[in-house]
Amino acid sequence: MTSIAFYPGSFDPVTNGHLDIIQRAGNLADTLIIGAGVHHGKKPVFDVDERVAMLTHECLALARSGGCQFQIVTFENLAVDAAREHGANIIIRGLRDSGDFEYEMQMASMNADLAPDIETVFLASSPPVSHIAASLVRQIASMNGDVSPFVPKNVVKMLAKRS
Repeated sequence: MTSIAFYPGSFDPVTNGHLDIIQRAGNLADTLIIGAGVHHGKKPVFDVDERVAMLTHECLALARSGGCQFQIVTFENLAVDAAREHGANIIIRGLRDSGDFEYEMQMASMNADLAPDIETVFLASSPPVSHIAASLVRQIASMNGDVSPFVPKNVVKMLAKRS
């Protein structure tokens, strides 16, 4: 059976924590579809095309190094519906801490009711990146702080242009 995993997120911006989960999820599936979500109620720092460009730039090396096929898409509906639209049988969710776990368990249970054919797989963040949150990166960048320990070099440059 071919495994297709869907990793949804806002990726605003792409962080080293996201890349950790992407790289490790790529080892679990034949195809990893990374879904950049569009939520009209939120005002992201980067528009969806910029976020897709960041993901494409950063995931190219990951795609070359592993046997997994990568695809980057956008979605505006429920993640479980987007996963189904792309033929995914797995949804990947990253966990940084127990707070993430409680929220993600609730979401996984709801998704299981909506799509019992799609399994949610939790990946715990690797210790060196478990503290990284995109919201904190945005806050640090907005105050002209150094975000280089938390995001790839290309993203540092993109954030600097926004400050």
